[in-house]
Amino acid sequence: MPQLNPSPWFFTMLLSWLTFSLIIQPKLLSFTRTNLPTSKIQATTETSPWPWPWT
Repeated sequence: MPQLNPSPWFFTMLLSWLTFSLIIQPKLLSFTRTNLPTSKIQATTETSPWPWPWT
Protein backbone atom coordinates (compact mmCIF):
# COMPACT_ATOMS: atom_id res chain seq x y z
CA MET A 1 0.00 0.00 0.00
CA PRO A 2 1.88 3.09 -1.19
CA GLN A 3 -0.20 5.58 0.78
CA LEU A 4 1.49 4.36 3.97
CA ASN A 5 4.88 5.43 2.71
CA PRO A 6 5.26 9.05 3.95
CA SER A 7 8.26 9.90 1.84
CA PRO A 8 6.61 11.31 -1.34
CA TRP A 9 3.60 12.73 0.49
CA PHE A 10 5.65 14.56 3.08
CA PHE A 11 7.71 16.26 0.38
CA THR A 12 4.54 17.26 -1.48
CA MET A 13 2.99 18.69 1.68
CA LEU A 14 6.18 20.52 2.60
CA LEU A 15 6.52 22.00 -0.87
CA SER A 16 2.90 23.14 -0.94
CA TRP A 17 3.17 24.81 2.47
CA LEU A 18 6.37 26.57 1.50
CA THR A 19 4.76 27.77 -1.72
CA PHE A 20 1.78 29.08 0.19
CA SER A 21 3.81 30.69 2.96
CA LEU A 22 6.49 32.32 0.85
CA ILE A 23 4.73 33.20 -2.41
CA ILE A 24 0.95 33.23 -2.18
CA GLN A 25 0.37 34.55 1.33
CA PRO A 26 2.39 37.81 0.97
CA LYS A 27 0.61 38.55 -2.30
CA LEU A 28 -2.79 38.05 -0.67
CA LEU A 29 -1.91 40.16 2.35
CA SER A 30 -0.70 43.05 0.20
CA PHE A 31 -4.17 43.70 -1.23
CA THR A 32 -6.08 46.58 0.29
CA ARG A 33 -9.62 45.96 1.35
CA THR A 34 -12.27 48.05 -0.34
CA ASN A 35 -14.81 48.01 2.48
CA LEU A 36 -12.93 49.01 5.58
CA PRO A 37 -14.92 48.72 8.79
CA THR A 38 -16.05 52.05 10.16
CA SER A 39 -17.25 52.92 13.63
CA LYS A 40 -20.77 54.10 12.91
CA ILE A 41 -22.99 55.03 15.78
CA GLN A 42 -26.16 53.04 15.49
CA ALA A 43 -29.34 54.91 16.20
CA THR A 44 -31.53 53.20 18.77
CA THR A 45 -35.18 53.01 17.96
CA GLU A 46 -37.94 53.03 20.52
CA THR A 47 -40.08 49.95 20.42
CA SER A 48 -43.55 49.60 21.79
CA PRO A 49 -45.24 46.37 22.76
CA TRP A 50 -47.68 44.83 20.33
CA PRO A 51 -51.29 45.53 21.33
CA TRP A 52 -52.78 42.07 21.26
CA PRO A 53 -56.56 42.29 20.85
CA TRP A 54 -57.33 39.30 23.11
CA THR A 55 -55.51 40.51 26.21
